Amino acid sequence: MFKKILIANRGEIAVRIIRACKELDIQSVAIHSDVDSDAMHVKLADESICVGGALPSSSYLNIPNIMSAINITGAEAVHPGYGFLSENDKFANILQKHDVKFIGPSSKSILDLGNKSNALKLANEYKLPILGNPEAKNIKDTSDALKIAKSIGFPVVIKAAYGGGGKGMRVFNNENEIKQYFQQLKTEAKNYFGDDTMYAEKFLTNAKHIEFQVISDPKHQTAKIIGQRDCSIQRKNQKIIEEIPSDFVDINNLENLENNVQNLLLSSQYEGVGTLEFLYQDNQIYFIEMNTRLQVEHPVTEEAYDLDLVKNQIMVAAGYKIEINDLNKKFHTIECRINAENAKDFSPSPGTIKFINLPGGRGVRVDTAIYTNYRVNPHYDSLILKLISRGENRDEAISIMQRALNEIIIEGINTNIDLHKWILKQDIFTSGQYNTNWLEKNISNFH
Repeated sequence: MFKKILIANRGEIAVRIIRACKELDIQSVAIHSDVDSDAMHVKLADESICVGGALPSSSYLNIPNIMSAINITGAEAVHPGYGFLSENDKFANILQKHDVKFIGPSSKSILDLGNKSNALKLANEYKLPILGNPEAKNIKDTSDALKIAKSIGFPVVIKAAYGGGGKGMRVFNNENEIKQYFQQLKTEAKNYFGDDTMYAEKFLTNAKHIEFQVISDPKHQTAKIIGQRDCSIQRKNQKIIEEIPSDFVDINNLENLENNVQNLLLSSQYEGVGTLEFLYQDNQIYFIEMNTRLQVEHPVTEEAYDLDLVKNQIMVAAGYKIEINDLNKKFHTIECRINAENAKDFSPSPGTIKFINLPGGRGVRVDTAIYTNYRVNPHYDSLILKLISRGENRDEAISIMQRALNEIIIEGINTNIDLHKWILKQDIFTSGQYNTNWLEKNISNFH
């Protein structure tokens, strides 16, 4: 087992990884920017080291500085969390050349599957249904985007090949929108992921967003699919609520599909956790991308199946055989993403948290890194807390979540807690008849 792991991330996911390290008796190293010196992950780690200024490009995306931190601390492995460098094949390759273990797939797997245009081609080879043309080339400029969009047919969604988390993607309904916003989209991709390679696919108008959590261990020829999450409650392609199982989805030929996914993972020598994302419409499912990393919503899977994905991810990276056998669903779980944002226009709401009360009780889990007097920084993602409820069935999970949302008190900044309360009361949510466009089209009713 590793003796020391450097965590190349911040916020709640860094805290989550530190907890797994402590349970595995592994020393943890927190990196941080100069404005994150009082962050919770810095306080909880065994060691910490500043890697640069407030902007991500100066710190959490600064590979030379992170490599220096690895050398200084003697860390044997790096856990990238999600976002930042988690799907950066160049970073994984640099670590390998320096004999430092990247806790995740190889740089080749990231390039094959984390690059979304490459993943579509590979998925098509393994008989996973896809949208659009698997041979579509990477989109270089606005002229290229217009040509490809016309060939697919509007509406189209254009995405960053190395993107995720709803960033670096946009739905285009006509040529004028592409002319106006495509270059801006490329810039956003470059800023968030360090790469502005783009690709396009057909946009479904009445789809649910379904994803398969996987963990793969090519050394021991094991690939597990751990349930299906429904992540259809979204705003501007950003997931708001996730749940497992997807009670309102009946996928045709599911067993064949799962076998093809497992063959794809093992044939590609994919190592660690990941998530294959699909769009579902009319009992058909279409592969759209793979996140070659731990996902924000991994806690709903952990709570549903009573397992620890992060510890298993670390153990696979260390060469241990994973022991995940009982995958019969145990609970229904829901996750609400609590963001620091203005409830009227959803703009970020940085500032100092003057008081916080976290919910508790049976069936409630809170993943966060905030505390009273903590300053929410404007330089990073607005996600500040993940609230997870667990029940014997969906009705109970909703009831527990509603109770937990009413227990949260966060003073000093604005949050989207009231939006979650509103969503959970809507008939279309309780009936499960929503799709990925529902919230965007109806959010004006919230105000």
